[in-house]
Amino acid sequence: MQSTSPDRFLIPLLSLGNFVIGVAGFAIIGILEPLGDEMGRSAASAGQLLTIYALAYAVLSPLMVALSGRVGRRRVLAAAIALVALAAALSAIAPNFATLNIGRVIAAAGAGIFTPVAAAVAATLYPEAQRAKVLAGVFFGLTLSQVLGVPAGSWIAYSFGWRWAFWMVVILAVPLIWLIWRRVPAGLTFQPVTMGDLGRVIAQGRMMLATLFTATFLGSIYVLYTFIAPLLSETMGFGRDGISFILLMFGIGAVFGNVMGGILADRFGWRITLTILCLSQMIIMPLYALLPIHPVLVAVISAAWSLFGWAFMAAQQMRLINLAGPQAPVVLALNAAAIYIGAAVGSAIGGLVIAGFGISAIGVAAGLAAAAALIHLQLSVRFPPAQATAS
Repeated sequence: MQSTSPDRFLIPLLSLGNFVIGVAGFAIIGILEPLGDEMGRSAASAGQLLTIYALAYAVLSPLMVALSGRVGRRRVLAAAIALVALAAALSAIAPNFATLNIGRVIAAAGAGIFTPVAAAVAATLYPEAQRAKVLAGVFFGLTLSQVLGVPAGSWIAYSFGWRWAFWMVVILAVPLIWLIWRRVPAGLTFQPVTMGDLGRVIAQGRMMLATLFTATFLGSIYVLYTFIAPLLSETMGFGRDGISFILLMFGIGAVFGNVMGGILADRFGWRITLTILCLSQMIIMPLYALLPIHPVLVAVISAAWSLFGWAFMAAQQMRLINLAGPQAPVVLALNAAAIYIGAAVGSAIGGLVIAGFGISAIGVAAGLAAAAALIHLQLSVRFPPAQATAS
């Protein structure tokens, strides 16, 4: 491996890649209503697109990262973004819902390779003292996609049609392929996660119980978040500008939540922090059952909901790293998959609740799901760290 210092544009470039990944994956949340109208689908049915994406990511990401470990990182990253661009183009011209689902699976395959490989490249090229900083920089793009990408996609969909939201992804992704080829060093080959590593961690029930708390906590959020646009449209009468603004407030809350989560975890520890965050979601999400209320209150509730929701990851990762020890890289890869399992299950539950009880019920359902996450947390912490290292 070359000993030259990394390109100073590399971390911003990888962060931009994660921004595109985030927009490609989650812009669907802001365009469900116009997409469903054109395709003749209800909000619950259209929400299956996020479920398909999340399930495909959860299954494909660990497998494809492991199987592509001996391929040059530059080629893997460029191919991953090419898959995302192809998926977005296919979705933009999709004649039917089945084609959209195929596009979602292809997009998940590209995203599932890019994000963990980008993190591995950054961790490999920079010294250990700088790794926390550069990894934060790499993942900043995902957060920024929530702040700017999702509301921008929503605004474009309501202004020009939902297909243009996918064309926006293509426009961003195509030049990124060339930039990756130019800026990522050639010849980077390593095997960050093997199939054997995955198998050994999955066989540890205690570790998997802790890791899957990510799925239950975030799943409760996605019961509501997946359908926030049609909920606001039906109960508040919001159109393009109102929905885009609420999504923007959610994104701003996510930025501050990332910071707050680290502060809370450092001060109170992961257990108290995660308990507080579960309780906050149990209180905040059922408030959406009260809609319609004053638009300012909706904005405040949405920002608070996101603030406490996105504060989750720092404490959970601290917990998993402490528990996993030398297996931390594998456990964190599975934790990333658990994020998308939660998104898939949560959006599926939300769709079932809407079909059975109406869209106004999803806030209460999400609060009950957060209560289930709190129970999961309390069960999982009954296994002390000392036992986690015993074998």
